[in-house]
Amino acid sequence: MFKPDIVQSGGADPRAAARINKKGQSYMWRQLMGALLALLPALAAAQAPAPPPLFGPPPGPPPTHANIAYAPAEPADGKGHLLDLYLPSQPKRPVPIVIWTGGSAWMMDNGKDFAGWIAPQLTKAGFAVAGVSIRSSFQTVFPGQLHDIKAAIRWLRANGAKYGVDGSRIAVMGDSSGGWTAAMAAVTGDVPDLEGTIGTTGVSSAIQAAVAFYPPTRLTKMDAWATKPCTPGLGVMRAGMGGGFCHDDADSPESRLIGCAIQSCKDKTLLADPTRYISANDPPIMILHGESDPLVPHAQGELLYQALNKACHDAVFISLPKAGHGPAPAFLTDDTVRAGATIRSTANAGCAVKMPDLYTPSIDSIIDFLRTAFGSQK
Repeated sequence: MFKPDIVQSGGADPRAAARINKKGQSYMWRQLMGALLALLPALAAAQAPAPPPLFGPPPGPPPTHANIAYAPAEPADGKGHLLDLYLPSQPKRPVPIVIWTGGSAWMMDNGKDFAGWIAPQLTKAGFAVAGVSIRSSFQTVFPGQLHDIKAAIRWLRANGAKYGVDGSRIAVMGDSSGGWTAAMAAVTGDVPDLEGTIGTTGVSSAIQAAVAFYPPTRLTKMDAWATKPCTPGLGVMRAGMGGGFCHDDADSPESRLIGCAIQSCKDKTLLADPTRYISANDPPIMILHGESDPLVPHAQGELLYQALNKACHDAVFISLPKAGHGPAPAFLTDDTVRAGATIRSTANAGCAVKMPDLYTPSIDSIIDFLRTAFGSQK
């Protein structure tokens, strides 16, 4: 604390008074500056805009019907059993429906909110769209998420006619963990052990097409195939979209999904690998993956395609050298992201294979694929 010079008796010393005043001002200034410096972080935080969420939904129009429960809420305040419907205007007959479920590293239960970007383009082309939410890994572990998407498929099949939807023609699309959901739904329509008993039962969960943007597949190889070495303990939220966290960590998105550190329970983890369920009954599958993806290695999507190829399956693989981990709309619209993209395919008929060729993906790529899979005409 500041202590002024002592003024001796016999009258005031002007020089001493000046020194007192100068020291007092200096002390007060130091105290004031210290207080301001202490407040700067709080002031900056108050004035700076909030950082965007790691998994924020893109803008889009409101759905035709919102927040339809396809199964009872679980937990009671959860959103994981809700869907939104986007319907084309004045359809002449029941229309096919495309489910979109957005990715969040399985950490959120709002996948339906991500359907708005693609719904207008698909409804214009004559499809209905269902934005579907499934439970997060904080609410359930695998196979709970797969049970959820199957419950949504069964609900749409059983109730679609009320909304002008053809329940015999259903596709599932998604990105990242939503791409995994789409792939798993596609290859397990004939696997009773993974059907679940949530919501509507007694109806098939088999689908007629799937589109998977940058899907995780072989979870135990995520770190081995990553674009750069990982940092143990970094965590997905601190790493952000640049990646670098370890998928093998006990608190990684993959470990949370399975309910254990994935390398410590490999048998259980491999049950979440879509390649193990491929059969002749599966629908056509389209996969899109960026070669520069820092979160889900390109080899993950390629693994699924190669497995479909070896099974003489109807499949399409679109590879984008410049693309990272989305966003999905950029894969179909951004020329920088699409530069150098290639397409290859395999078919059940004659086990025919088309080698990679330069290709510019667009929304028409999706629409044409769906129309072919559904067996409809333009």
